[in-house]
Amino acid sequence: MTTSSLSVAPAAATTVRKVTHRGVLRSEWAKFWSLRSSWITLTVSVVVLLAFGAIAAYMYSPGAAAGDGPMSPEGSTDAVSLSLMGVGFASLIVGSLGVLLFAGEYSTGMIRSTLAAVPRRLPVLFSKSAVVAALVLGLSTIGAFVAFQLGAVGLDGEKIALSLGDDGVLRGLLGAGVYLALVAVFGVALGALLRSPAGGITALVGILMILPNLVSLLPASLSDTLQPYFPSTAGEAVFALHRSADSLSPGAGIAVFAGWVALALTAAAIRLKRTDA
Repeated sequence: MTTSSLSVAPAAATTVRKVTHRGVLRSEWAKFWSLRSSWITLTVSVVVLLAFGAIAAYMYSPGAAAGDGPMSPEGSTDAVSLSLMGVGFASLIVGSLGVLLFAGEYSTGMIRSTLAAVPRRLPVLFSKSAVVAALVLGLSTIGAFVAFQLGAVGLDGEKIALSLGDDGVLRGLLGAGVYLALVAVFGVALGALLRSPAGGITALVGILMILPNLVSLLPASLSDTLQPYFPSTAGEAVFALHRSADSLSPGAGIAVFAGWVALALTAAAIRLKRTDA
């Protein structure tokens, strides 16, 4: 039997694109803006920063009794403190945003597709952190400067009024943006570590707000020693205009808070590599 020759067409070449850090970063950037809740939450954080700062400045009363509310001389003694009064609330918002960026994918099941596309996993964690850090840093810094300028109008003629050229003002406003950006990354790390939106946000609030108050119940000597090294108190030293006797310097404060963030990211990276989605 004669076997006829068959011409076999060559298989079509398949192009396999290598997963790169730039590609993952671009994907996470697009994913962030595709979720309406992400940019709405980011906008709300800036609005809170502006609103609280402006209201505090316009409501400031130098004649109020010492300690009589946040607008009294003892509550806020300088223009920077007043203009940044919304930082605490904004930190909870951007921190929660960071938690939801990662933990939200676990709650919807999208994380399986994400990790299937990026098998090495860690670029996902670092790209989400980079995206939210860049956005929060830029918008929060702008918000801090605008809040200060709005407050300057309300404080015109007051003894505590300051200008951008005064000592420590620029550092304080820039520090507020850096602090909020680190809080957002801290939230991403907690979201990746705990994999639950509710659990991550609860941990964020507990670490930033509740833990320092709990420690204040300890003996004064121990409480005074520990307080400056908690994330929120260390972070506040970054944007405070005046340093109190028991607080860290701005440089030490940012180093301590960055250390907390690095520790959380390390724990999240270990769990991300070792456990399944």
